[in-house]
Amino acid sequence: MKIGDRVRVKDSVVVYHHPQNRNAPFDLKGHEGEVIAIVTEWEGRPVSANLPVQVKFDKKFKAHFREDELEAV
Repeated sequence: MKIGDRVRVKDSVVVYHHPQNRNAPFDLKGHEGEVIAIVTEWEGRPVSANLPVQVKFDKKFKAHFREDELEAV
């Protein structure tokens, strides 16, 4: 998986920060987006992020995932 890849959420992932469903549970299973970042370092230092893959779904919505929660489209 690399930056720019199109991906689909294959597992049930519930978020509470979706713009149209603010503060309510929203399941992202089946939604497609683009990988915009893979977090491996912060300010030049290596980090071990729990959710290293950042995916952009639309202009206002981004979320972080583990690699095993996503599949290539």
